[in-house]
Amino acid sequence: MLLLWYASLLVSILTFIFGMIKRSWMLMLLSMLTFLPISYYFYGSNNGWKFVALTPIIMLLLTIVFWRLDHRAKTE
Repeated sequence: MLLLWYASLLVSILTFIFGMIKRSWMLMLLSMLTFLPISYYFYGSNNGWKFVALTPIIMLLLTIVFWRLDHRAKTE
């Protein structure tokens, strides 16, 4: 089970980095989805680590921004 958690974290970080470099909304969406189990785990903590659970919201906002930029570029 721990191996799946680390794999999810690794895939999330890699897709986030490539998504930011390429400004790809699909990679950002994949990064958000793979980070959900990690954020769910940290949501149960009672200290500052609880704010890690807000990371998928930031990733979702970046996904929307990149999608709008991509959509706008295709219509021009």
